[in-house]
Amino acid sequence: MNVSMRQFSEMADQIVDEIPSHLLEELNGGISVVAETKRSGSFLVMGEYIRHGMLGSIVLLYYGSFAELLGNAAIDSWRHELRSTIRHELRHHLETSAGIDDLVQEENRERAQWKAKNKLRSRTGGPDESKD
Repeated sequence: MNVSMRQFSEMADQIVDEIPSHLLEELNGGISVVAETKRSGSFLVMGEYIRHGMLGSIVLLYYGSFAELLGNAAIDSWRHELRSTIRHELRHHLETSAGIDDLVQEENRERAQWKAKNKLRSRTGGPDESKD
C-alpha cells in the first residue's frame, strides 16, 4: 500500500498520542513530518532529533525516506517503522536532556561495524548487501 503524506502524518499523530505526555514536555518544537528524503552517506535518515539553543527541541520525520524504503509495503510495516523511528528519536531527546549520549555511541558503533563489514565484502568480491 502506498501511504500518502496525509496518512503518514495521521499515523504519526496517533503514535505520538500513545506516548505519556511527561516524556514530551521539553520537546517544545514537537514532532513534525516533512516531505523530504534525507540521506547521510548511503543511509536513509528516517527521523532526526534536533536541539537548538534558540529554537528548542524538535523531531523531524522524513516522509520521503519512509516512502523510498517502504514503497508499497503493507500499512502495518509503515506503522511499525514509524513507531520505531519515533521511539528512537524520543530516546535521543530524553538522553540529551539527561546529559548522556548512549544512543549516539550505539549508532557510531553500528556504523563502524557496517562500514568494516562492507569494506571487507568489497575486498573479497562478496555480494553487496548494503541494505543491512
